[in-house]
Amino acid sequence: MAEDMQLKLCRYRTAPFDSRFPNQNQTRNCWQNYLDFQRCQRAMDARGADATPCQWYFRVYKSLCPTSWVTAWDEAREEGTFPGKI
Repeated sequence: MAEDMQLKLCRYRTAPFDSRFPNQNQTRNCWQNYLDFQRCQRAMDARGADATPCQWYFRVYKSLCPTSWVTAWDEAREEGTFPGKI
């Protein structure tokens, strides 16, 4: 499975189609992938496992989300005022 994930990461260009978000506006897709990345990181850190699978979510939200949003969300997480459930 790790080899399959590495192969997908190597071939990654931009966010693939996600049927949960079929519309042109990808704001919710950006938000969900940001949350998924943070949840994955937290879960892998708790287990002491390799966080390589989390890189998929990272790359997707990095390609979809404006940098200003990500910066604001990161700051909110550090301040403890982030509205999402991680």
